[in-house]
Amino acid sequence: MFAHNKRLQYTVRVSESNPGLANLMLEQFGGPQGELAAACRYFTQALGEDDPGRKDMLFDIATEELSHLEVIGTIVAMLNKGAKGRLAEGVESEAEIYRSITGAGNDSHLTQVLYGGGPPLVNSAGVPWTAAYIDTIGEPTADLRSNIAAEARAKIVYERLINLTDDPGVKEALGFLMTREIAHQKSFEKALYSMETNFPPGKLPGDARFTNVYFNMSQGEPEKRGPWNQGEQWQFVSDREQQMAVDGGSGEGSVQLTTPEVAVVEKMAMRTASDPNSDPVTGAELKPGKEGGSGTVADGAPAKPAAS
Repeated sequence: MFAHNKRLQYTVRVSESNPGLANLMLEQFGGPQGELAAACRYFTQALGEDDPGRKDMLFDIATEELSHLEVIGTIVAMLNKGAKGRLAEGVESEAEIYRSITGAGNDSHLTQVLYGGGPPLVNSAGVPWTAAYIDTIGEPTADLRSNIAAEARAKIVYERLINLTDDPGVKEALGFLMTREIAHQKSFEKALYSMETNFPPGKLPGDARFTNVYFNMSQGEPEKRGPWNQGEQWQFVSDREQQMAVDGGSGEGSVQLTTPEVAVVEKMAMRTASDPNSDPVTGAELKPGKEGGSGTVADGAPAKPAAS
């Protein structure tokens, strides 16, 4: 059960209308790293979570993300308010109001201003929000890692938004939202590492022959080594021959077919076989003749007659 409180989690103070900035803010409203995506991700994870501690944490953070969605949406509406009023009352000429709204590369947001200036569920490019942003897999060791990454990405977006405005009230509110991403990331990390068995994700162990092998498949300078591919826990494989058929097999695919399947596959192969000794003339080699009837090859030689 939800109950809404009309007071924002953080006070929003916007110094002046700015529809261009409002457009950029939509990235955290209806974008893949935005607050709605985060709220839906954590809420659905909480519904399927069996551990009471993680379930409580996920519900808490999911609900807070909805409050952040409200903060961002309020900022968007306030930044649009002046343009919305000017457009609704027709106080400027058509070209003047259009230039002022689109002057900041704001074309994708113009329609939203026309439809009332409220925050639409789109990203800053006008792409509608989609549940495809939710990458929950139903395994806490994987989902918590995804949540940590999601909070990190959201923090980076907030940093960039802060760098795009000189409005002190907007910067302050964005700084709060960015800071809460850090707090959530800490909670998710603590929850992950409180699980004694958390790596590798899931239940099944990896194949011991390949778990600690690093294949150096992108060869050439610069060739860098570090804890990700060197040390006692790594077997570094650089030899090309050793990177193929590592299971000890031939490295070629095979399939077992029934006798009837073999017959039809062979028949299909014969029907679709290419003649390696042929040299057919293609349309790209032909030039239209003067009368538009026959053609010649690109080098001027006569075209080969078609096979009868």
